[in-house]
Amino acid sequence: MLGAIIGDIAGSRYEFDPTNNYDFEMFAEGSDFTDDTVCTIAVADATLKSRDYGESIHEWCRKYPNPKGGYGCSFCRWVMSGDPKPYGSYGNGSAMRVSPIGWWCDDIHELTAEARKSAECTHNHPEGIKGACTVALAIMLANEMKKTGGKVDVKALLDKCVAFSGYNINISESEVKNRFDETCQGTVPVALWIIGRSNSFEDAIRKAVSLGADADTLGAIVGSIAEAIWDIPEWMKQKAKSYLPLEMRNVLFDFRNEIKNRRQVKARN
Repeated sequence: MLGAIIGDIAGSRYEFDPTNNYDFEMFAEGSDFTDDTVCTIAVADATLKSRDYGESIHEWCRKYPNPKGGYGCSFCRWVMSGDPKPYGSYGNGSAMRVSPIGWWCDDIHELTAEARKSAECTHNHPEGIKGACTVALAIMLANEMKKTGGKVDVKALLDKCVAFSGYNINISESEVKNRFDETCQGTVPVALWIIGRSNSFEDAIRKAVSLGADADTLGAIVGSIAEAIWDIPEWMKQKAKSYLPLEMRNVLFDFRNEIKNRRQVKARN
């Protein structure tokens, strides 16, 4: 899930000041984590502690009420509510926070059930749920391919995601360049299209942010999938972590270790 956080931080500088410069400064002055990182950490923390996703997201967002860029209006009302309820959203927030589930699950039925639960506490519209499930599936598939063959067949991965979701990822750049779209159906297919055109983690992040769209959230979704396909350069890992408070870094550390432990147990069995 660190890939999602890197994409979020890299894109944060350009969310309201978009760029089409592929060679943008990755961690520019003014970059910081946004609500995308807060919510991703919350989902990871809920997964580790077997907590309700909505309760964890609500708690973490209240703990960080003013991330860079703030929260969207409807989600902000949900965060501020003493009795938060789903509000039918199909925004891309469900897809940007789901990456921990893609790493945690290795069975498609468990994966879709957990991704659905992580989404529907706020984004209970079918498109919001589908976006979260599709991103989690892409991550799980990439991890499965690495286990069996050591390398990810990106085309095969994307074909399976399209078959699952029904998304059209035959996209031309002119359709989506400089087009700000905060919906799942307007963001997740674009993220998959970017993955299909990329050849490394950094290349994917640069393509996502320089599209001139919803830079931080598109960066987070692309980064979450790209991490599972390609290695993240070590300097990027360390730089991104330097933006995070200790308690967020602790969740990252605990989550990574628990994933390793689960894999070792499964290998022995």
